[in-house]
Amino acid sequence: MSPDHLLQTNPRSTPPLAGAFHPVRVVAVTGGKGGVGKTNLSVNLAVSLAEMGKRTLLMDADLGLANVDVLLGLSPKFTLADLVAGRCGLEDVLVEGPDGLLIVPASSGFRHMAELQPAEHVGLVNVFSELQRALDVMVVDTAAGITDSVLTFCQAAQDTVVVVCDEPASITDAYALIKVLSRERGVDRVHVVANMVRDPNEGRRLYEKLARVCERFLGDVALHYLGAVPQDDWLRRAVQRQQAVVKAYPGSPSARAIGEIARMTARWQPPSGARGNVEFFVERMIGARGVAA
Repeated sequence: MSPDHLLQTNPRSTPPLAGAFHPVRVVAVTGGKGGVGKTNLSVNLAVSLAEMGKRTLLMDADLGLANVDVLLGLSPKFTLADLVAGRCGLEDVLVEGPDGLLIVPASSGFRHMAELQPAEHVGLVNVFSELQRALDVMVVDTAAGITDSVLTFCQAAQDTVVVVCDEPASITDAYALIKVLSRERGVDRVHVVANMVRDPNEGRRLYEKLARVCERFLGDVALHYLGAVPQDDWLRRAVQRQQAVVKAYPGSPSARAIGEIARMTARWQPPSGARGNVEFFVERMIGARGVAA
């Protein structure tokens, strides 16, 4: 699908959904480098929210190396690659997971998906405004790093969650990501999850280490500590079983920690209106602002 084809699905050319659905809280989960457990957190956070009764959509936005469907043992008929190629619509891509969780799977091993142009990333964001589903929250599992897709999807969300672990490269790359998000995309509020920690104190220290660097060099960025997920062999077993750990082993340390993060996330309020930038479900936010006015 060319950029023009993607942008043809912009809901401004279709009947508005403003009065039908309320705004959706969109949370982008990302990381400065791969291997920090970003996708596991995204999947288990989304499953936890759905289990709590939140109408939840999980988007696999790691466009070239997607594996949300693998982690959940799903076999989707269509993926975002089919949507981009014009072979189907967004509704056709949706797959249902645990507790009614809706999943937008992507594809793995398609280099052209990892090399989409900026206008195509914006087109993917825009296409969600025509989704005919009532939702409370959307979790976006981005790729790692500072590519245009990562920056656009984080900019288009109301909240960005950066996953870090206690190794120098993870901290350095997380800072680099936050710096680029702030200076190039105007993202001035970031939540931090410390992953694979030995104990809660290690997670807090890891956050404070990152916060000190950001405060020194990026004074206009507000960092918030969302919590820590412990190193847990039960999580590895759940991955092998292709299940979310919060479902497979709900009493495990990692499941309890992610459940607490989900409870905090569930308390975040939906957006009251559009910010004027590229945003997911922007038509619903424009409608909300019109109703409020």
